[in-house]
Amino acid sequence: MTEMMKAVRLHAFGGPENLKYEDAPRPTMGCTEVLVRVYAVSLNPPDGYLRDGYRALPPEWWPHPHFPLILGTDISGVVVAVGKNVSGFSIGDEVYSMVRFPERAMEGSGAYADYVSVPASELALKPQNIEHVQAAGAPMSLLTAWQFLVELGHDAPNPFQSFKHTPVPLKGRTVVVNGAGGGVGHLAVQIAKWKGARVIAVASSRNEALLRDLGADEFIDYTKIAPETVVKNADLVIDTSGGTHVERFLSSIKQGGAMFLVNPLHFSGQKEAAERGITVSTTQVRSSGAQLSAAGSLLETGIIRVVIDSTYPLQMASAAHKRALSGSIQGKIVLTHF
Repeated sequence: MTEMMKAVRLHAFGGPENLKYEDAPRPTMGCTEVLVRVYAVSLNPPDGYLRDGYRALPPEWWPHPHFPLILGTDISGVVVAVGKNVSGFSIGDEVYSMVRFPERAMEGSGAYADYVSVPASELALKPQNIEHVQAAGAPMSLLTAWQFLVELGHDAPNPFQSFKHTPVPLKGRTVVVNGAGGGVGHLAVQIAKWKGARVIAVASSRNEALLRDLGADEFIDYTKIAPETVVKNADLVIDTSGGTHVERFLSSIKQGGAMFLVNPLHFSGQKEAAERGITVSTTQVRSSGAQLSAAGSLLETGIIRVVIDSTYPLQMASAAHKRALSGSIQGKIVLTHF
């Protein structure tokens, strides 16, 4: 007899109202996997993209999965079973993970649920001094900032460019973080500061006090002034927002500097960058338990922290997705199911 659990499932692509809280089969666990009782799970942009069927992408990239799907990648919870070939984790361990990303990006990684099976290589012990809500808010945003700014950590082909993304030295350099109030942005500010950079945060005015508290040396309210008109000779701009006209920041970067694009799809400044000697680079974030363990030490010691925009019970996932669509998110949105 199949064991059941509660989960939020998607039976057809569409809006937040398509997310249904219902009974679903509990996942089975492979010999190199760990079964986790999920206590909290955070929302990330790929959750919304998949819910909508990736309609922002060219039609040839649209997924054709088998419904129903269970969205979500970022979890914090407790180990309830361990595969026979797994070492390093035990029943009762508090853990966190970004589950099967990008491998399951087009079909759902199964995190909006009471239980999820996780490859042991993608799992790390939860930082002890933070709660499950903060731990669940970390994985994708933290790994994105880490892989862009600190260590790529893998040799997988880069789907966005022909060359491997390589982080640049940050100590003593000037780093501009565009979209600094968001999930990736607020962590990028803290990691760049930890690495010894002078950090300029670009966001709306409601984020200024927070970002200065997180270590930003300067703050620019993009709703009042065009940041590219006041920032000159930056060593690196990391854009976490995407969208159009990101290439405007090229005028703010010194010769030989770099621009890192978390979402590169609308960038059109390749020719100008080449003329200015600016390296433009991007990469696809990938699951890594080892990197979550390394970065987790910064969370545990309070060197960096995860800001929570809002929390919702799991059964209100549709409301959480509506919040995500409303914009002006400060940090992360988290679903809880204690």
